[in-house]
Amino acid sequence: MPAWLDQLNREVVACTRCPRLVEYREKVAREKRRAYLGCDYWGKPVPGFGDPNARVLVLGLAPGAHGSNRTGRPFTGDASGKFMYPILFEAGFSNQSTAIDCADGLELRNLYITAAARCAPPDNKPLPQELANCAPYLDREMDGLKNLKVVVALGRIGFEAYLNYLKRRGQSWREDQSNQDVRHSRNRIRHELLPLLQRDYKKAADRLAELENLPTCLEMMDKQPNMVAEHDLLVASVKAAQGHTERWLIVGTVVDR
Repeated sequence: MPAWLDQLNREVVACTRCPRLVEYREKVAREKRRAYLGCDYWGKPVPGFGDPNARVLVLGLAPGAHGSNRTGRPFTGDASGKFMYPILFEAGFSNQSTAIDCADGLELRNLYITAAARCAPPDNKPLPQELANCAPYLDREMDGLKNLKVVVALGRIGFEAYLNYLKRRGQSWREDQSNQDVRHSRNRIRHELLPLLQRDYKKAADRLAELENLPTCLEMMDKQPNMVAEHDLLVASVKAAQGHTERWLIVGTVVDR
């Protein structure tokens, strides 16, 4: 692990900037869920996880109260991980399809996972000031991950966290709604790829590789939650593999299956 990332992770884990979140994460760790009464909960802020040389970043909302807040690693130990890591494994980003705890041998290749908020929030809803308190950590992560080409923002808060990062860095996000190519690309993905994903994931990947003139930043908020995350990671993996030099942004939602 690079020195800058090791230092950042140490600061994240020691953070106590948000009293409400500190109280909640520690309360959950003390009281525990019945299924995990024999587990030692992490109960602290959860640092990012993955390859420091990653080309793809997955940006989520916050740790789950009995998932990451218990295990200390993003998308680990709850339903979100059971949904996420098989997709990452199939796409070639991880060495295994399961995520149980920090000692399970999981490694990520070419992908890094982080979150807009580093502590588990009550009702999975961090307050605006709590997100603002976490923003400097995200800024340092984004600045340090020099090879990023694809950002997969999971849900509205993840999406807004990335856009706010761009604003803080004096950059902009472009989506020209009047551009015919952009609309055409959106329609082709919605009508050609999403139905295909229901039948054959690999054929959908082949079909996506044939599409041209995809918009620089593509916001996918389709009302098909059981397929959105597969679609987003598929887009991310294909575009990253093709070696594009511009940064892409894909937005979706991971559902709790």
